[in-house]
Amino acid sequence: MKLIDKIFKALADASRRKLLDELYLKNGQTLSELCQHLKMSRQAVTKHLSSLEDANLVAISWQGREKLHYLNPLPISEIYHRWIHKYESHHLEALNNLKKRLEEDKRND
Repeated sequence: MKLIDKIFKALADASRRKLLDELYLKNGQTLSELCQHLKMSRQAVTKHLSSLEDANLVAISWQGREKLHYLNPLPISEIYHRWIHKYESHHLEALNNLKKRLEEDKRND
């Protein structure tokens, strides 16, 4: 499976998005800390984190015996620039053109 497919598959699950939101609020959390935010077993959270790691949305770092989880925003940024931005910029350009026309009409009155 391609990485982009893994990213979209990971983002399709509400529990995984919740984990990413929690890491956005406080990066570098342990499994125990992350489990406090979800109403599911530790094993289920571990499985979701594994999917997020596989999609490169979460990076891990060991500090002593603690495994810390960090949000990796780069894949989401790539999605934004590849798909979302091009549609968003079209709308912003249309609004800017409308503003210019309204300002010209106001000057001509």
